Amino acid sequence: MHFISETESNGVIERDFILGEITGVLWSPTSGNIGAPLLLSGHSGGMHKKAPGLVAGALHSVATHGFTVAAIDAPGHGDRPRTPQDQRWTDAIHQALAAGEPIAPIVIDYNMSLAGRAVPEWQATLDALRALPEIGSEAPIGYGGVMLGVVTGLMLAAVEPRIAALSLGAVFVDDALIGAARKVTVPVEYRIPWDADEIDHAAAVALYDAFASKDKTMHAHPGRYNNQMPDYERGNSGRFFAHHLGRAVDTTSV
Repeated sequence: MHFISETESNGVIERDFILGEITGVLWSPTSGNIGAPLLLSGHSGGMHKKAPGLVAGALHSVATHGFTVAAIDAPGHGDRPRTPQDQRWTDAIHQALAAGEPIAPIVIDYNMSLAGRAVPEWQATLDALRALPEIGSEAPIGYGGVMLGVVTGLMLAAVEPRIAALSLGAVFVDDALIGAARKVTVPVEYRIPWDADEIDHAAAVALYDAFASKDKTMHAHPGRYNNQMPDYERGNSGRFFAHHLGRAVDTTSV
């Protein structure tokens, strides 16, 4: 992992990094909380590691709870080139939108392809992050995401025992996602934007039912899936992770 830039503002250090072909960013408190919970943040399709909503959530988690937060660009997103197949999927989504046709079937296929490639990249990123002295191998790990970030997070949590809690937003549901949810046993917070016409309510609830977790909650809130998360939901997510992963210890006072 090579850090290529660093900025500091309002008690938060932001560092861009490169790990092989992976491009990412790490936010951490200037207080240097060694062993603080580490949150992995997955962006939605068509966005990138510094999407406004993702950054807002990361800054809240660092400033309010002392967490460290990492995000990476999904394959073909942000600073990463698209493959010809990625471009065909993207073109198909734009054509469906222009024609007023459903995009869910296209997005589901595309997201599954992206998630399949992103899971090993998240595992490599997690290995590299836990090797950093300011994070360490004992830091508890949480994952949060929306849309593409949900698909990636579920596929990751199904095979990655280091993930200890999941906070997930809207997603197009299919049988593969239901199958992945049945393998998830860690605490889950699941949010549904109830006014999103594209999100099938019955399928969204079925996904919640599929989680094997004994500790799971479902929040239905007004708004569409492509709107920024309501501030109160961001606060709920922070408290969820603080409850399940623990709060950071300020090493400057130790």
